[in-house]
Amino acid sequence: MEKKDYLRSLSSVNDLVQAVYRSRLMGSKAIPRELVTEASRTVLDGIREAILAARDEMSLKEIKTDTQELVSLVEKVVEEKLQMSFRRVINATGIVIHTNLGRSLLSRPALEALATAGAHYNNLEFRLEDGSRGSRQEHLRELLCDLTGAESALVVNNNAAAVLLALAVHAKDREVIVSRGQLIEIGGSFRLPDVMAQSGAKLVEVGTTNKTYLEDFRRAITSETAMLMRAHPSNYRISGFTAEVGIKELAGLAAEYGLVVLDDLGSGVYIDLSAYGLQYEPTIKRSLEEGADLVCFSGDKLLGGPQAGVVLGRSDLVDAMARHPLARALRVDKLTVAAMEATLRQYLDPSQAVNEIPTLAMLTANPETLRKRALALADKISSHGDFDVTVDEDVSRAGGGALPMEDLPTWTVAVTSPSIKTSVLEESLRQAETPVVCRVKDDRVILDMRTVSDEEAELIAAAFKDMASAD
Repeated sequence: MEKKDYLRSLSSVNDLVQAVYRSRLMGSKAIPRELVTEASRTVLDGIREAILAARDEMSLKEIKTDTQELVSLVEKVVEEKLQMSFRRVINATGIVIHTNLGRSLLSRPALEALATAGAHYNNLEFRLEDGSRGSRQEHLRELLCDLTGAESALVVNNNAAAVLLALAVHAKDREVIVSRGQLIEIGGSFRLPDVMAQSGAKLVEVGTTNKTYLEDFRRAITSETAMLMRAHPSNYRISGFTAEVGIKELAGLAAEYGLVVLDDLGSGVYIDLSAYGLQYEPTIKRSLEEGADLVCFSGDKLLGGPQAGVVLGRSDLVDAMARHPLARALRVDKLTVAAMEATLRQYLDPSQAVNEIPTLAMLTANPETLRKRALALADKISSHGDFDVTVDEDVSRAGGGALPMEDLPTWTVAVTSPSIKTSVLEESLRQAETPVVCRVKDDRVILDMRTVSDEEAELIAAAFKDMASAD
């Protein structure tokens, strides 16, 4: 047969569409005809291009032209079009606050609040007491102040926005002094000097990379200085021969010159996690108690709520930020307000918060619980096919720029197969019905139980069962 014969043998778009609707897969689904038609046209165009590009008879014979084979191709295209791009995945990496996988998980109360806010009208900016217009900030301001002792509070869409707004309102066209060792770059090429430049503030670096003293700040103060700033080092630490200036010292110096002290805490931990065996992180309340005029931090990460940026501090400073035109561009929506309020209310009982806010529960998980979960998953995987499975001690990470030096003792399930390459195992898990994201180490797939729930362990086992059936 010649190429023109292959081309003539192809179904028309209309005939292929009819065949698709007669198929078993599509017969039970209400698929828009326009979508099936477009998919059919895409498949046929691809087949025609393959025929025209074929170099010999052997290549032509390998091209699928049978109508039923084309139906399968169309069904696959339709399924891909209908599948959500934004999907649930199982985080088996052991990185608790995994930025690429959505950072912090929300607690049950926060999820319930989200569902209610999304499904119903609400009093976002309406005062039920007298029927007047209110502010969305009212649902969070008093609660944040009660929890932290701050005079006022403002919530915007992320911590970078909180820092940008603070600088734009209180230091535009004026100088902000920062230790050279704190000029950070974090994920997504976020650089503190760039944010400062966008705000209109003028950066003044003091000290050296590893050592900065109070006198370095004092010598840099001029009539143009508006603010002294401390920035959390996020994903890195400078260790060894070092010196940094604390908030209490900065606050004392700022008081002498009438300056503002801004503390960018980054992850924003509320509870002292050292009580649970973790490395100490400066808490929100301590920063305020030591004299910071403004404190900025993330609403997710170590706080465990939705993505947001929280600003706490002196009422005159915070309220000026709330009135600035930029505040509207950076404001949070009703879903964030609902989830944030529900999360914050859990902190009224800190012991409850540690147990019920997923991020905190995972960070403080008992290694023995993780070991039992690992053993149970290992047994299930072993029973589903020819897999070599071991249970090993390992370490997890907090992630999200929090606790970067902390080794969290954990238990993992390591899997190899004599018949399936490790790279294929990893890809198959990633392509599973519920995708599983894992680590690969020493040519083994590593599943860290710190970030895997019991229900998710069942889904992981099912993914291995499907692999064994397909092998």
